[in-house]
Amino acid sequence: TGLYAQRMDAANVVVLGTDNVGKSALIVRFLTRRFIGEYGDIESLYSHTVVVDGREQTLNIWDAPYSQDLSPESFMCEKRVQWADGFVLVYSICDRASFNTVTRLIQTIKSSKDYLGFEKIPIVIVGNKRDLHHRRTVLSEEGRLLALSSGCQFYEVSAAENYHSVLMVFHGLVDRIRESRMSVKKLAGIKGIVKSMSAVFARRRTDSL
Repeated sequence: TGLYAQRMDAANVVVLGTDNVGKSALIVRFLTRRFIGEYGDIESLYSHTVVVDGREQTLNIWDAPYSQDLSPESFMCEKRVQWADGFVLVYSICDRASFNTVTRLIQTIKSSKDYLGFEKIPIVIVGNKRDLHHRRTVLSEEGRLLALSSGCQFYEVSAAENYHSVLMVFHGLVDRIRESRMSVKKLAGIKGIVKSMSAVFARRRTDSL
């Protein structure tokens, strides 16, 4: 039963971003504490358990290759959005186009039909390659402003130089996923109460006829 409960409690995370922003390096840094710089365009799925606020949390992490088709109707986009409990959207601070793509990804995720009714979708925006500040084309303030305007969390990290900041990205996302699940449970509870009360009043009206 414990193992089944742990599986049920697992959170699905999709990591998205254009090529060469370091999203695979970010994931591997989180999983192994090691930095590996070179990756091919390989789709991978990892499972990893972390302890956040004293509670274990299993994460299934999908390292998704970049697709040019960001429309909500595209099959791959729909599949990722349906599967995910939360998203890590990665751009490089040295690549303006990758930042613009993150802006479009947020719009795509939020406009996806299956997320209608979700007040807060757990999304973390990550500006990677902070160590290459001399090549920076995207300001930290721009990342913060995008996060603020879209209700996301924002981190600027260097997957190459700092494990702790990468860890904070995933811990922050776990917090958001837990908050989202709590609000969904509360909403389901309220809907259940309203339904029960409606049924009671409907019976009373029938009895009084």
